Amino acid sequence: MPLDQSFVGRSYPPTEPYEVGREKIREFAQAIGDDNPVYTDPAAARALGYPDVIAPPTFVFLVSYRAAFEVVSDPKLGLDYSRVVHSDQKFAYVRPLRAGDRLTVTSTIESVKSLKGNDMLTVRGELHDETGALVATAHTKLVARSADEDAPAGEGER
Repeated sequence: MPLDQSFVGRSYPPTEPYEVGREKIREFAQAIGDDNPVYTDPAAARALGYPDVIAPPTFVFLVSYRAAFEVVSDPKLGLDYSRVVHSDQKFAYVRPLRAGDRLTVTSTIESVKSLKGNDMLTVRGELHDETGALVATAHTKLVARSADEDAPAGEGER
């Protein structure tokens, strides 16, 4: 059964604050193999005008994915997460995330589409700091494969 189009525009409550820590940034940079000192050395970050170390651009995913998962696991939405594949991810920044940020994420369903029995869902996660200022936006696109894909040839076309 296709996802309910009435969910487009639905927003979910902000997450609990996520504190961006220096060690988390360092571990993330190490995990992705990026040795840029602005991610690990406060003096290098300050030399570039930042108050502390900043996070690699894709660190936004670490902060936003939990909020997006709350959306897709909403039982009223009816998404079969066992059939979901991650199709696209985009980030837009007002400024880099930095050590000491306490960020909340508010998720909104931007679009729900069905194509050939597959459901496509786009979720926008807006990351705000403690002052309420927008820091970054994450756009996550998911595709829930049709249950007909598992049916033997010809059975899914009834």
